[in-house]
Amino acid sequence: MEFQDVVRRRRMVREFTDEPVSDESLQRILRNALRGPSAGFSQGQGFLVLQGDELKRFWEYGAAWTHETVKTAPVVIIPLSVKNVYLDRYAREDKGWTDRDEARWPVPFWDIDTGMATLLILQTVVDEGLGAVYTGIGPEAVKKLRADFGVPEDHEPIGVVALGHAAETEASPGSSVRKVARRAFDDVVRFGHW
Repeated sequence: MEFQDVVRRRRMVREFTDEPVSDESLQRILRNALRGPSAGFSQGQGFLVLQGDELKRFWEYGAAWTHETVKTAPVVIIPLSVKNVYLDRYAREDKGWTDRDEARWPVPFWDIDTGMATLLILQTVVDEGLGAVYTGIGPEAVKKLRADFGVPEDHEPIGVVALGHAAETEASPGSSVRKVARRAFDDVVRFGHW
């Protein structure tokens, strides 16, 4: 598939068939996520992949913040941001800092880089002929997620990607894209000066 087609076709899919995702597709999706930008090549991400019974257990406490049809996805990937990896990396000699001071970071690159890796997941899903939805994870679920799946305290979930074979061919009726128009290019982009 051409890259522009991947960008154009990427959308949030909220209902999936029961067809499994091949191991080959899942490996490609995850390997591409590892190719995302990373400040100082810190590589401070982790990805928890849930399938089968693990997935059923996860959805037991995900009901409050996820539409029921999303639970039909055969795979969930939870991208995790690891701030400590970035702070440690930038305290090394080649970066010129001698401490782990968070004040040096005007924005949390650990979350930004993990978000970019997540976009690569979403784009690769499209390129594989699959569908996916990215959704937030409720704060009340994070503690249980850590306990149930052994997620380390310094790994912060930034959301959930549910993926599989799409059961829908267009945006679902409840989708925001049906209610809100895409902002015009000239309303968003400025060249040279705002």
